This record gives sequence, C-alpha cells and structure tokens, in this order.
Amino acid sequence: MKRVAVLGATGSIGASALDVIARHPQRFTVHALTAHRNVDALVALCARHRPSLAVIADATLEPALKSKLAGAGLPTRAASGADGLRDAAANDADIVIAAIVGAAGLDSTLAAARAGKRLLLANKEAVVMAGPLLLQALREGGGELVPIDSEHNAIFQCLPGARTDLDRAGVRRIVLTASGGPFRGRTRAQLAHVTPDQACAHPKWVMGRKISVDSATLMNKGLEVIEAHWLFGARAEQIDVVVHPQSIVHSLVEYADGSTLAQLGNPDMRTALAHALAWPERIESGVAPLHLAQLGSLQFEAPDRATFACLDLAWRALAAGGTAPAILNAANEVAVAAFLAGALPFLAIAEVIAATLDAMPAEPVATLDELVYADLTARAHAQRIMRAAHCC
Repeated sequence: MKRVAVLGATGSIGASALDVIARHPQRFTVHALTAHRNVDALVALCARHRPSLAVIADATLEPALKSKLAGAGLPTRAASGADGLRDAAANDADIVIAAIVGAAGLDSTLAAARAGKRLLLANKEAVVMAGPLLLQALREGGGELVPIDSEHNAIFQCLPGARTDLDRAGVRRIVLTASGGPFRGRTRAQLAHVTPDQACAHPKWVMGRKISVDSATLMNKGLEVIEAHWLFGARAEQIDVVVHPQSIVHSLVEYADGSTLAQLGNPDMRTALAHALAWPERIESGVAPLHLAQLGSLQFEAPDRATFACLDLAWRALAAGGTAPAILNAANEVAVAAFLAGALPFLAIAEVIAATLDAMPAEPVATLDELVYADLTARAHAQRIMRAAHCC
C-alpha cells in the first residue's frame, strides 16, 4: 500500500489524481492533501478520502481548517504555511504529487526530492526556475521523478529511462506537441482585445485560469521546452515544438535510425497520473480507449512564433541560463495575473516579459536564496514596467 500526498489537491490535476487513486484502494491510500486558500473544498476532500494530514497554505486560515475538520468529525490533523507544505511533502508519504501552481510550489517540491520520494511532477515552474537544484536534490535524496505533464510523461514513456544520455541513446530530437490553445490561427490584430474568459476557454483541456492563459500565449509550451532540457538532458537544439490541435499525440521522440516514437491517448490527465503512480506497471485510469478510426485524421503545423512571442522568449531564457528562466517565470506570473485582473492587454504579456528579461541580465545560480531573490526582483521589475506603461 503506497501512501500518497497530493500538493494542490483542489485543482484540476488534484481532482484527476484523486479519481485515479480512488479506483485502486488496494494499491494507494491518501496520506496528505493541501490547498492554497479553499478551506471548504479541502475539508470536503478530507471527508471523502480520509487523509492523515490536511494543509492550508495560507496560515491565517489554519484555525478555520481545524474547526471545520472537527465539525465534520474528521481525525485529520491540520497544518498550514510553508512548514505544513514541507511536512506533507517530506514526511510519511511514499509518493508526492506536486501540483501547486507557480513558484509557490518550488519549496515543497524540493523538500519531496530531498526526502527521497517518488515525485510526480506537474509543477513545471519548479523545474524552470530551479532545474539544477531539483536534480541535485533528487541525487542527494535518492528519489525518483516521473513527470505528469502530459507532454513530458509522453517523452518519459518514449525514452529508455527518465533521464539518460540522449546522444548515446540515439535520440535526435524531442518534439513537444502543443494544442495551439483557443487562439490558434488568429493574427496579432485579432488578439488585441481578447478577454480573460476567452483566453481561458481551452478547446481540449479543463485547467486553472493561469495555466489556461499560458496555453493561450504558448508560454506553457515555452516553459515545457525549458523543463525538457532539465528532465531529459536535452540540448536546446534537440527540442522542437509542433502544433497538434487534436491533443491526441502528446509528444514524440525522434531517433537517429529514422524511428519516431509517439505516445497517443485521449486528452485526459488521468492517463499520465495512472502511469506515474504505478510505473513501471500499468493500471486502469478511467480514461476511455482511443479509437483511431473514429478520429479520421490528425493535424500538425508549425507554431506561429511571431504572433505568440512567448515561445521564443522561453528559448531565449534557456540559452541565457542562470537566473534567466526564473526571471521569465516571475515576469510571466505577474503579467498573467494582471491580464486576468483586466489590467493588461493580452499581447502585452509577452512585452512585459521581454522588457523584464532586458532589465535583468542572467546571473549564475548556486542556492535557492539566489533564485528567490531573482524571482522577487523580477516581479518588482515587471510591476514597474506595467506601471510605467499605465497598465496597473
């Protein structure tokens, strides 16, 4: 019986993970659940899954969490803040699902890695910001990382191992597929006045609002390029992106002998979660089987990198190295938040990120404190840039 901690349990990935876990009560038990501020949703999940520990990230809400757990007659222990998240990640659980969105998930992800857990990673920002530190923590802790982003999980399945010497394995290219988001095929002029609700209306995936906007700008794919570099030891020139609107082919690996291996499946996060939870075994996920004859055809096209400039900004940050990916991520989080608040035009998201990268040359990274400083400084720069443009 494997004990599972779900960090970010009230989000879409958390819901999918708990669905898969509930299908296999003889294999898995829920040890810990965490949420950012939604106490009621967290307590409802505790009533359903009976974890030993519930953590609310906002420490001011711990009394409310304790009260509502007691009121529901649940024996679940309550905790809060960074210490509580580290407790959920590093203690007692065998498997940790890291699904906290954004830079907020970095500390707990590193704690799970240092503690030698099987780390099921959905928080791409942890790799983008702190790839070398995460790999070092995994080496020191002796744990294993299985990505659960559909694209990186697909690559994991198409490679001989989680990370390897790609040249020695005969890998020519890793090809990440992108749905193209809700604005595929539109021109810059057509995107000048799009709304947050339009940007969040993804044609294939049900996701949180921040990651939905990242999909609409293609920044999500840019972050995945940086993530693939660290997860699989791929050089920037070995990573490519192709738009595939059906979201059936989740990514591909091209080999030197001309073979290209692809992982296909219906667009449902439970496939990657079931694979990662049971790897190297295979278990039922609840996802319907793929019927190719009913699909008829699959479409592929090159991304429009002029209209969706965030993709090239990510490659720029990867080439610069050091703190540049953390700066990119921080500026993106600030700009996306402003867009969702109605304070920044959609096309200005990329402009704010580019200006922040211009203002902050990349510096070498040796410690988490240096990354945190770069992150906070980049956020302040991005805010100043938006104020100067009278956006916020």
